[in-house]
Amino acid sequence: MVNPSFRQTLEQNENKFSFYSSLGVITKAIIPVAGLGTRFLPATKAQPKEMLPIVDKPVIQYLVEEAVAAGIKEIIFVTGKEKRAIEDHFDEAHALEETLRGRGKADLAKTVKSITTLARFAYVRQPEPNGNGMALLSAAHLIGNESVAVLFGDDIVDSKVPTLKRLIDLNKEFGLPVLALDRVERNQVSNYGIVSSVKIKNRVFKIDGIIEKPAPKFAPSRLAVVGKYILTPDIFRILKDMSAISTWNEKRELGITDALAEFLKTGKIIGYEIEGTRYDCGSKLGLLKATIDYGLRHDEVGKAFRNYLKDLKI
Repeated sequence: MVNPSFRQTLEQNENKFSFYSSLGVITKAIIPVAGLGTRFLPATKAQPKEMLPIVDKPVIQYLVEEAVAAGIKEIIFVTGKEKRAIEDHFDEAHALEETLRGRGKADLAKTVKSITTLARFAYVRQPEPNGNGMALLSAAHLIGNESVAVLFGDDIVDSKVPTLKRLIDLNKEFGLPVLALDRVERNQVSNYGIVSSVKIKNRVFKIDGIIEKPAPKFAPSRLAVVGKYILTPDIFRILKDMSAISTWNEKRELGITDALAEFLKTGKIIGYEIEGTRYDCGSKLGLLKATIDYGLRHDEVGKAFRNYLKDLKI
């Protein structure tokens, strides 16, 4: 049910606000992982960038754990060539578990086993790297007429409540697509899709426009769309229609931003400004920051790592 006070606030900003009727509980998440990871070459020549570790856990596992903590039961990976390591990571490893138990490392064997039981996993192949919108369409047949979570392998958010849980709650409350937003520095806006919006309440916005990678002087705000979404069936219908147009499937990549901008011509989208620390693990610096921060809190090596950093003469 839509919160009455929220509806009243919206109507004060705009007389007509069309709410999408939400279709049940969100239990599925799509995680596109078909990218080439060129920013991490040569490390990604033979392994997916999503499998790069933050201390002792790959980036992709942090995303899956966030999804599970938010109530997701099914994870759909959209993969490409050379991504088999992701499938292997979430698959059974009986021989490894037996070896670990045989060496008296039952706790480690349990940890390995727990990865395979986080959720139900499915894998679909994106034939060619022609945009994240096409990646989503590759998994559309597994979604049906329901809203779905989408997570990209670059953005990890360290927060008390999982960011995806916040997005799911907003979708449940308002029945609209929901985007995660982060307030970036003005000189960074050209790296993101930037929204124009009206603040509704604390950290919640009504989005009325999205500009992809604008020059700083043309950016309507500093609120950037980051890699966490709740998409309604309308978005998938728009993506499907766009993919059928030769302009999109022959001349350029089809992205989520294109479909969201089209949806905004007749519909409304909610934005949530994330709470906590975001790490852009698609960049070298972001991955290093995440490794340091998570390393300092790591039960096994955190204390020694902190002492090491204190001793550095920088």
